[in-house]
Amino acid sequence: MQAITRKLGHQSLKHHSPAISSFKSLYPLTDDHYYGYLTPRFASNLATGGTGPLIRKGTGGRSSVSGIVATVFGATGFLGRYLVQQLAKMGSQVLVPFRGSEDSPRHLKLMGDLGQIVPMKYNPRDENSVKAVMAKANVVINLIGRDYETRNYSFDEVNHHMAEQFAMIAKEHGGIMRFIQVSCLGASPASSSRLLRAKAAGEEAVTRELPEATIMRPAVMIGTEDRILNPWAFFTKKYGFLPLFGGGSTKIQPVFVADVAAAIVSSLKDNGTSMGKVYELGGPDIYTMHDLAELMFDMIREWPRYVNVPFPIAKAIASPREFLLNKVPTPMPVPTIFNLDAIEAFATDNVVSKDALTFEDLGLAPHKVKGYPVEFLIQYRKGGPNYGSTVSEKMSPESYP
Repeated sequence: MQAITRKLGHQSLKHHSPAISSFKSLYPLTDDHYYGYLTPRFASNLATGGTGPLIRKGTGGRSSVSGIVATVFGATGFLGRYLVQQLAKMGSQVLVPFRGSEDSPRHLKLMGDLGQIVPMKYNPRDENSVKAVMAKANVVINLIGRDYETRNYSFDEVNHHMAEQFAMIAKEHGGIMRFIQVSCLGASPASSSRLLRAKAAGEEAVTRELPEATIMRPAVMIGTEDRILNPWAFFTKKYGFLPLFGGGSTKIQPVFVADVAAAIVSSLKDNGTSMGKVYELGGPDIYTMHDLAELMFDMIREWPRYVNVPFPIAKAIASPREFLLNKVPTPMPVPTIFNLDAIEAFATDNVVSKDALTFEDLGLAPHKVKGYPVEFLIQYRKGGPNYGSTVSEKMSPESYP
């Protein structure tokens, strides 16, 4: 009897019953030449009419169903936690790829109802692993980025080649309705910063594969876990002064991180008008580096003390780490203030272009940096609850890939 049952089972598999075929379409085969079941590579593209007919239920809150199933690469980083919170708040299911400890995405699971935040372990260098975390999604958002290099991950691999790989896999997926690539304000192939050149190459690779993809270029982001005011405040508390490169005359347009997350969500809610466009997301005010440092000193209630460091000297101080990076067997320290590539980037003004699409085109008004977005710096006042802790202790290990 068992032999007959096995024989019938093999025959049904050979004839591809509708149930088996639908099962295989949900769980794609890991083959070098096919994505999904009998679907040739590069056979499909993004929908041209926005997110398309989504199945929505409820009034639009956390316990509703928005119809969006989003794979958010880099969700455990700085911007990612704000974006996941806003997606979950509108009733979306969020797939969170992570590559570190099981604890890395744990803080995100509380942002949605049971089963709405789905951590998925993956390897960004394994194509089949990336396909698996995209298999059930209809939206892909790439937040992965790195502002310093390590021996394992270079600027080009993280900011360019990973973005290109995600776009290629999303293209052959066939069911991805929106693809959003988060880049950097000032990304240009002519930039003196290797990070900004790699981001520009990533943008070009994504739009080559998916012309309908949306590109977001946020300015320097301010928030509880940011990588500019936090390192400044910690350095000031530890050493009693703040180095200003080039006199602090460089102009920047910092933006509140939650506003960037809101811009991404707003682009998903439109009827496809943001597809194929590039948005430059800067705050409402332009600061010099000196002005932003004054704001930081005011928030931590310290008397401003600066040391002017000319750019050539700052680059000379930061260069040994880059020189020794691949020449010594031990890990190199994480650069904070003296990050060679950041010094290169801050050598020129970094503000929103005159004719660029901005928050206004997405129906949003960004918050002013002076006020709530920087009030978190109160923790660096003497005797505060977190006084003496390091910046690295405040960052998740998965903040960087």
